[in-house]
Amino acid sequence: MDARYLQDKEELKQSAQGVDEDRRAFLTAGLVGGAVAAGTLVAGVAHAQQVAQAPALSAAPWWPHPKWGKDDVAGASNWITPAKVLDAAKLIKDGKIYRIGRMYESGMPKFGERAFTMRIPGSPTGGPFGANKLIYHDEFLATEIGQTGTQFDGLGHIGIQMGKDGDKNEMRYYNGHTEQEIGGAYGLAKIGVEHVKPFFTRGHLFDVEAVKGKMMEAGEEIKVADLRAALQKQGMTEADVKEGDAVFFNTGWGKLWLKNNDKFNGGEPGIGLEVAKWCIDKGVCLTGGDQWATEVVPNPDKNLAFPVHGELITKNGIFNHENLDFTALIADRKYQFAYIFSPAPIKGATGSNGGPIAVT
Repeated sequence: MDARYLQDKEELKQSAQGVDEDRRAFLTAGLVGGAVAAGTLVAGVAHAQQVAQAPALSAAPWWPHPKWGKDDVAGASNWITPAKVLDAAKLIKDGKIYRIGRMYESGMPKFGERAFTMRIPGSPTGGPFGANKLIYHDEFLATEIGQTGTQFDGLGHIGIQMGKDGDKNEMRYYNGHTEQEIGGAYGLAKIGVEHVKPFFTRGHLFDVEAVKGKMMEAGEEIKVADLRAALQKQGMTEADVKEGDAVFFNTGWGKLWLKNNDKFNGGEPGIGLEVAKWCIDKGVCLTGGDQWATEVVPNPDKNLAFPVHGELITKNGIFNHENLDFTALIADRKYQFAYIFSPAPIKGATGSNGGPIAVT
């Protein structure tokens, strides 16, 4: 074996083992429930117990789904009907396409110990073949395919423990599906991302950074009043947001991408439970932001860990699209557009990578 092969093998091994101690500490703190101290999330065992005992934020049980029924596995993507597609197409005036997804690369900020490692085997990987001496490249990618970079959270990504620790029959996901029913080492048995219908819907961007006059800070919550101020500034109204539409929030946090990954990963501004309720009442199909969770981290209620994820995804089937880039849309003052995204149909996956676009 040559030295380069051994080096690559060791790098891949280190990525898989998660040798980054700072991210290990962050993952523990982020999932346990989070307070920010000097820009770093920290938490202890006692706090974890408080989170586990926190009361439900909305009525339980939340299943079966009142609109789509007990057997539904597609969630709010059910809003994407032919009528919705035609309605969204009306927003296309100049035919300009905006990429709102980030480029995938190893140096991008990643949550906790998640990894993104790509290798080109061989270089070239194969050939030559035939009289024409054809050669080719493949790539080998080791990553959480639906949970790194620009990422789309599926219905099986987030659940809520309703019973005792370890009781998989009381770990509940969208539509009441239990860990016992869906869990497995080789993919989710139900509510995998392959069941999510492609999105072609009306998108609305709230430029909250412009309302605030600066980049928002970690732990700073977007309130409904901020949304209304953004709508007024952008010449829009609340009535513009219809059932089945997608809503997006620009906080300015995306400016840290690849420039200050430590700060980017150390918390974030975002929506809280007030805006989550607004989204539920509006019947939106998806939320998205320029940060890694869309919601505010840490939550103002220090007993809660990522409660917006639980309310939107688990209890209402509303999807979440994270780490988006609205720079070009904002530069062109385009706040309404056709949002187009087809999740990769990976059987049993918790989410999807991909390249979402906005068309104006």
